Amino acid sequence: MLEQLLIFTRGGLILWTCKELGNALKGSPIDTLIRSCLLEERSGASSYNYDAPGASYTLKWTFHNELGLVFVAVYQRILHLLYVDDLLALLRREFSEIYDPKRTVYNDFDETFRQLRREAEARAEEFKKSKQMVKPVNNIKKQGQVLKAGFNKGSKNGDGGLASDGGDGDKVKDRTLENGHSIGNHVEIEEPMVVGVVTGKENNISAFDVSKLQKRTKGVKKTDAVVNRGSKLDPKKKVTKKNRVWDDAPSETKLDFTDPVDGNGNENIDVVAADQGESMMDIEEIISSDSEGEEDDNVQKDSKPEAKKKGWFSSMFQSIAGKANLEKEDLEPALKALKDRLMTKNVAEEIAEKLCESIAASLEGKKLASFTRISSTVQAAMEEALVRILTPRRSIDILRDVHAAKEQRKPYVVVFVGVNGVGKSTNLAKVAYWLLQHNVSVMMAACDTFRSGAVEQLRTHARRLQIPIFEKGYEKDPAIVAKEAIQEATRNGSDVVLVDTAGRMQDNEPLMRALSKLIYLNNPDLVLFVGEALVGNDAVDQLSKFNQKLADLSTSPTPRLIDGILLTKFDTIDDKVGAALSMVYVSGAPVTFVGCGQSYTDLKKLNVKSIVKTLLK
Repeated sequence: MLEQLLIFTRGGLILWTCKELGNALKGSPIDTLIRSCLLEERSGASSYNYDAPGASYTLKWTFHNELGLVFVAVYQRILHLLYVDDLLALLRREFSEIYDPKRTVYNDFDETFRQLRREAEARAEEFKKSKQMVKPVNNIKKQGQVLKAGFNKGSKNGDGGLASDGGDGDKVKDRTLENGHSIGNHVEIEEPMVVGVVTGKENNISAFDVSKLQKRTKGVKKTDAVVNRGSKLDPKKKVTKKNRVWDDAPSETKLDFTDPVDGNGNENIDVVAADQGESMMDIEEIISSDSEGEEDDNVQKDSKPEAKKKGWFSSMFQSIAGKANLEKEDLEPALKALKDRLMTKNVAEEIAEKLCESIAASLEGKKLASFTRISSTVQAAMEEALVRILTPRRSIDILRDVHAAKEQRKPYVVVFVGVNGVGKSTNLAKVAYWLLQHNVSVMMAACDTFRSGAVEQLRTHARRLQIPIFEKGYEKDPAIVAKEAIQEATRNGSDVVLVDTAGRMQDNEPLMRALSKLIYLNNPDLVLFVGEALVGNDAVDQLSKFNQKLADLSTSPTPRLIDGILLTKFDTIDDKVGAALSMVYVSGAPVTFVGCGQSYTDLKKLNVKSIVKTLLK
């Protein structure tokens, strides 16, 4: 049963809603659909699931792009209504005929809806009956028995089953199961009864040659014995690797590039003062606006490699008069070329596919303007979509939030999470340097108690930047270390606590559980996911599973997820900037920082226009 059905414009004006349904929806599924799907260019999906306390809804929708109308149906997820898609298509067709832009009330549409609903339900019922009639017999399966093969009398089974001829076929045919029922030409055989191997060509059963198998195992044992005998010849002798000595080479010197140590054993580390220069976070990036005429020409050439050549007169007439309505077939060549281009820029294939589906859904049915090509229309729609996706829905102003926390006399806590080797500690130091330039007191918390050398690495950064560090060594609970670090920062009056955590793969449940505990226990103000700009399809897997694990393993009813993204190694990818789009699209979190070098000043903001221009170049 439908819970709600309504028709509204893209501007948000509700034109009609079904008064017969009128069920009070729990939560706000329509608003969530608009925010999470329609505005985030996810409208190419077939449905959207919404979970509210005490209810779970499925929402389906369709557009009339020429009139700018949206049709949405809401029903309980457990029902699996088959007629909803058909009903939305009928509503779209009928309502578009009576739609008037100057009219805002359509009370007379109720009777039309009742007729369309009965028609859609009747179609769904007929389809369900026809599907049941065509259902094959061999889907029968009993517990404890497995349907292994079908026997045809006097012929071979083309499905890879077992074939027999003559009397064997009759015997099998007459065979019945334990409950006295037979299943035609099919027989159910218990799994332990099947012995042998099915040969590829003749579909006959051939038994294992045990003698050959024994010979093979004997041969393996002999070789193992030879190896073991050779290894026990001289157990006391230890083989060591010797350095290669070249001709006319100078005397060997130990290569040691670590910091010098004084007589007391303390390292002499250079202190980095604030004169290294201004951080790139505070420098505005200027993007030149070049003409995109050549790009449009290239898109037009690439988008129709297989299309038939039209006459010059028909092409000219179509460009002047404009096409009546854009159809999916018209958009496919340009969208395919655009999808390939996004994938070459390191956008995950799944994300590129969804984006193109969303663009097709938003353009299908629209009228092409005069002197406008399909490729340029698709390109403009994609550019708008990319800008909308990469522009953060909520502003993360760290300096403003730091001062707000300072007024409440508590430190602002930032937790850095991510997979192994992406540069969490290095970029944490860059963020610390940027905050120091804005006269913010910072304290580091070494909560990577898992990786060897992690505490020493963070200690080196703290000495260079002359900021305090809270550490408890290794093999400690990182959640407790972070909690004590926040308490220490509160006593010392530090404004910001930067928490470094161990790198962990998204499938490592023990480490993900420890991270979920750290976030739940300390309730940080910002959770930053540190990811490489080098990743492609793996960016989707990393972020989605990090969010999923944080939600599943948290003991809080409202678990904390990733708030922002720090994109590292951005200087190594040239124009392969697609990881930024993939990460933002999957998580909905904005890119807060971009690491673009190895010095403390190499940290900048994400320039949305530059990314979009590079993606579509």
